[in-house]
Amino acid sequence: MYNLLVTARLGAWDKPFYEYDKSRFLEYTTESIAEAFKSLSPSLIETLKAYPCLFAYEGEEDLRVGRFTSIKERGIKLLIEFEFDENIPPIPYDAIKPIAPLLDIRDWEMNRTHWAIKDEDLFERLIAANVLNQQQIREPTKQEKPPAKKSTNPKVTTVQGFIGKVLSSERENGSEVFYRGHSNKSKYKLEPSLFRKDDDGNYLYLDNEHILYRELIVSNSADFQSDEYTLDRLVRMQHYSLPTRLLDITSNPLIALYFACKSALEEDGEVILFSMDRDKVKYFDSDVASCISNLARLPKEEKDNINLEDENFNDQVSVKRLVHFIREEKPFFEPKIIPDDLRKIVCVKGKQSNDRISSQSGAFLLYGLDAVMNEEGTPEITVTRITVANKPAILEELDLLNINESTVFPYIENSAKYVADKYKFNKALQRTSR
Repeated sequence: MYNLLVTARLGAWDKPFYEYDKSRFLEYTTESIAEAFKSLSPSLIETLKAYPCLFAYEGEEDLRVGRFTSIKERGIKLLIEFEFDENIPPIPYDAIKPIAPLLDIRDWEMNRTHWAIKDEDLFERLIAANVLNQQQIREPTKQEKPPAKKSTNPKVTTVQGFIGKVLSSERENGSEVFYRGHSNKSKYKLEPSLFRKDDDGNYLYLDNEHILYRELIVSNSADFQSDEYTLDRLVRMQHYSLPTRLLDITSNPLIALYFACKSALEEDGEVILFSMDRDKVKYFDSDVASCISNLARLPKEEKDNINLEDENFNDQVSVKRLVHFIREEKPFFEPKIIPDDLRKIVCVKGKQSNDRISSQSGAFLLYGLDAVMNEEGTPEITVTRITVANKPAILEELDLLNINESTVFPYIENSAKYVADKYKFNKALQRTSR
């Protein structure tokens, strides 16, 4: 195992410290490894410090080998302190390029600032390629795989038990709570479908977000004619299962419980609670929501060129184009975007534009530029979790409360399926009724 650290900031590795946005941590990292490190406990930090590091720049600059001396979480940042291995001189990029696949360095990976964790033996690969020799390697620290995490979340097996946990959860005055149900607690993440990755950690859809957005409108333009804002279009696209930067949530905890139980019956499910100040909840016409939503219309290279730390942020070409998109729906929008707004995750109440949103008491989490929802939430959103087991019995109880396939998905085909299944002949039940 080793850490690969890439930056576009020339001269950054001349200082003994560097800050990464948390959103760039674990990019280009195999999914199983990323899952283990997504919440950095003290023991996981010590594990990372035991791995060697390869420090690189975007492009074809020399690379250095070293180790972390400190890793600290600072809000949305990760502050690393490090030292280079004095026995190992700078390594020319041309020496690394031929063995990049052996080091799990992927196509275009060296063109993006990020911090990846690779499941490869860095020194073994470099020695085998004659880039280093054995005498240059100091005594390595024992490298261990990250330990498996144990859940400490409360577990429920009945609707009554679930309601009790929900009602007993702490709520501050002026706060609002939303819910989301996952059918497999070990599989699903708090990320929108647009941000999903394959098993090797590569984004499936994110690079083509602007194309997905336009292609669906081109092929189904009549369906979008009534939509006033880009957010309205994203909500409609989400409804039709196009990957977007929206994550569905609900104000009804029993709807979330239904989704936690409706599939993967043999696996434990999970209901996530999102608590936030009521004044942090945005509506469909919010300026912040417009700023984030219209990121969907920018090509990848333009989103990558946005520098949130630039003192002249609003003078950047990509930001000016974003403002142009915003002003198409809001002609009086002042062309001054607050940089931090673009990286937020905000809760948005969209228009009740279809029966499904209405029946599910739907709202959305809208994810900004490189936004990441930590296990504990964000500074604005507190996250807690309830594990759900005994799913078949809970589904039967929910049905008694009129929460089922027919009411959660209010389409005639779903109602027909529900009615047919409910009244289908059951030989076992027939015997017991005699």
